[in-house]
Amino acid sequence: MSVNHVVLGTGAIGRAVMEELVKRGESVRMVNRSGKMDEVPAGVEVVAADLYDQTKVKEVTRGAKVVYQASQPEYNEWMEKFPPLQKSIIDGLTGSNAKLVIVENLYMYGDVNGTPLTEDLPHNAHTRKGKVRGEISNAAFEAHRAGKVRVTSARGSDFFGPWGLPTAAMGERTFYPLLHGKPANLLGDVDVSHTHTYIPDFGKALVILGERDEADGRPWHVPNDSPRISQREMLTMIAQEMGIEPKFSAMGRTMMWIGGLFIPAAKETFEMMYEFEKPFVVDSSRFETTFGVKATPMKVAIRETVDWYKSHPQKH
Repeated sequence: MSVNHVVLGTGAIGRAVMEELVKRGESVRMVNRSGKMDEVPAGVEVVAADLYDQTKVKEVTRGAKVVYQASQPEYNEWMEKFPPLQKSIIDGLTGSNAKLVIVENLYMYGDVNGTPLTEDLPHNAHTRKGKVRGEISNAAFEAHRAGKVRVTSARGSDFFGPWGLPTAAMGERTFYPLLHGKPANLLGDVDVSHTHTYIPDFGKALVILGERDEADGRPWHVPNDSPRISQREMLTMIAQEMGIEPKFSAMGRTMMWIGGLFIPAAKETFEMMYEFEKPFVVDSSRFETTFGVKATPMKVAIRETVDWYKSHPQKH
């Protein structure tokens, strides 16, 4: 079966890309390790492939117009496994007619001490994961400049919405406890500004970048609504949508370090705590101006997210 769009990775962002493409009537192939996926829309193909093998990458993307790189290793394996994964994908696409649209985050900028993040900031990461993110991003755009494959990327902040990660700042640790009458679990200083990216907006941005030639060769920040909202303000909006009182506890640097002694994800989050101790504000005006697209209003995004968590009970 020949398809125009291939999505590598079936996590939250990969799913958001799939749903945006399905809305547009596009043919889609989803690729992961198992070849299995929950709640697959009619007409979407799901296949298994080892993306560390460039010949497999070549096979599953043959004939595609756009390939979306939404796959990643486990959080605690980024240093060892992310560079070879991304290299395999780029090598597998080299010489094809496919355009590569990469999911990125904001780690490569490092601690900017509250300065709003723009795409023009230098890569100045002091963390291990930030350095890896910068390394693989630079390698991808170097491949673009060398004429190996057309590349663009979308960079989002901590995200929330359907299929959100268990470890996300506004993911399962926030929504499920509140729905069960318990305090949400937040990070750092809950009163400083912290931009959050809505998952469907991330998916839509990636699809737009895949369509538009002027996106090529550079990164773009995904549109965000209310970029200066604090965690406390966002949690209050979530609680209002649920019709309950806002309750939370916040884990600081010391408790995160202690948690890291026992929990790999907490250990990896510790070095990123700077994002939650000072204002962390993302400027997405370049994308909004260039493509004429705004983010989903925060109240709407929160309502849709609450509805999703209600309809997807927590698995134990």
